[in-house]
Amino acid sequence: ATFVVLAGVGISLLSRRSRESGALVAVARDRGTLIRRAVFLFLFGLAYTPVWPGDILHFYGVYICVAAFFLTAPTPRLLGGASVLVLLFMVLLFPLNYETGWDWDTLNYEGFWTPSGMLRHLLFNGFHPVVPWLAFMLVGMALGRLDLSDADIRTRVLRWSVPAVVLAESASWGLRRWIVAAALPAQNEADLLAALGTDPMPPVLLYMVAAGGAAVTVVVACVWLGNRYRDSVWIEPLVATGQMALTLYVAHVVIGMGALEAAGVLEDRSLSFALLAAGIFCAAGAIFATTWRLRFRRGPLEWVMRVATDPRPRSG
Repeated sequence: ATFVVLAGVGISLLSRRSRESGALVAVARDRGTLIRRAVFLFLFGLAYTPVWPGDILHFYGVYICVAAFFLTAPTPRLLGGASVLVLLFMVLLFPLNYETGWDWDTLNYEGFWTPSGMLRHLLFNGFHPVVPWLAFMLVGMALGRLDLSDADIRTRVLRWSVPAVVLAESASWGLRRWIVAAALPAQNEADLLAALGTDPMPPVLLYMVAAGGAAVTVVVACVWLGNRYRDSVWIEPLVATGQMALTLYVAHVVIGMGALEAAGVLEDRSLSFALLAAGIFCAAGAIFATTWRLRFRRGPLEWVMRVATDPRPRSG
């Protein structure tokens, strides 16, 4: 959720000049750039799915494609659209079966490569379905229009985002305890617990509020850190790492998890082992990104996407 919100912020930053100028040609150019990148991510993500079934890139492709048509939408429309998506998912849970296609023991999705299965997985019950996950990107676009370098604005945002997390998690905890105490029939209890949870699957109302609030809080905190320590030596590796997010996203599966699988230690490990492995990969990724950026302007996959989607790359 944090990365999707951040992508929305990036879209607003990318289009700020054209949006504020009101120049239709400039807006159309930015929209075209986004759509080309969306197509690239969608196709690349589908090709990557056999390697990593939990891929989010092809979902990003749809998010960005839709977001491209919201570039000049007023901020209330962005937030309203996000709200509609969240509520629409809750409505769809009643007539549609969220578990269709899933084998929860193996997390395999039957019929993924069929038109109906892919559409259902993409829009409704996949790992990051467009309804409602697109809401995170719309919220990010609204956030990206604010001057987060202003301490007062950051404070006002946090006054909404932090309570959202606390209230959503508290409501979920209290309501779920009440459901368990009510001793309902097993199936009814399971359905209600899922509908009142804050787990990402299914992405129900309380999850979307909690995750969205947490994501906005993290982004605002990172902006504060970036402004506060912009001249510090330790922040440069983080900047370089952030600029290679696509490369490192793929590498964390192909290289990171691939190495653990080759060593036979990928599954059934302790939390401390998982944190250690993640920490080692993060450190290695930061070192690699920093070293690579000393010689090259873009990461390997970032360069491929740039070449594939921008026939005449602009400087800067």
